[in-house]
Amino acid sequence: MTDAVHAWSLDRTLGRFRAGTTAEPSGLSLLDLPAALRARGYDTVQLCHFHLPHRDDGYLGELRAALAEAHVHLDALLVDDGDLTHPTEAAEQEAWVSGWLPVADTLGARRVRVVAGKTRTDTAQRDASAALGRLAARTGVRVVTENWFDVTRDAADVEAVLAPLDGAVGLLVDLGNWTGPGKHAELAKVTRFAETCHAKAHWDGDVVDADDYRRSLRAVLDHGFTGPLCLVYDAAGDDEWAGLEVQRTIVREEVRNSPSGTSASADSAPRA
Repeated sequence: MTDAVHAWSLDRTLGRFRAGTTAEPSGLSLLDLPAALRARGYDTVQLCHFHLPHRDDGYLGELRAALAEAHVHLDALLVDDGDLTHPTEAAEQEAWVSGWLPVADTLGARRVRVVAGKTRTDTAQRDASAALGRLAARTGVRVVTENWFDVTRDAADVEAVLAPLDGAVGLLVDLGNWTGPGKHAELAKVTRFAETCHAKAHWDGDVVDADDYRRSLRAVLDHGFTGPLCLVYDAAGDDEWAGLEVQRTIVREEVRNSPSGTSASADSAPRA
């Protein structure tokens, strides 16, 4: 089993940095993050595009070297912006997203996660599918999308986007993006597309909703998921490392009790 984490979980530790602002990072440097992760037993990370203070090859090379030195796999570069289904600016949005593909490649990312679309139109799923296919054809990095925003608001939407691509694009399944009584069944339905995961838990103050978290994990693990379970801590408490540890304990228990009893390495999925 990998011990994986989504860097958003450490947004406060990283100083809440957002690329494009005038402020330099004030928290833990992204270059120091791999060593900090390894010191706490994590061997896999996903990075947000907006946490990168620079995109020049020199900086990206330093970050890749820091990951390698710490023996931390970069499971995915997460491109958190861009609207591939925008009614009037879809081409410009796709071009912007496409500009992040070489960044993922230079960093040595196993995957690059792209938002399928944010604007729901009558043709949104078809348009998202076509755009994702074009993006995947432009890079050797495996392109995945996520069950996130209004274009992929349920399992039927995910199916409509990904099925026509015949495996050319995969899915990052987020356990916390969908809500409601039917969410666990919906997660189970999309597991066949999923190759990596945001293992997101919901919290009420300083108490994790362990029942929902376990049910969400079982929804994918019991249906064959063996990819990285990247912890997502997004609660009010500022001790992000402690919150992650609470979630890691639950994830480890559920993985041990799953049919496969393991979660695969970040290197298990080949680059396209």
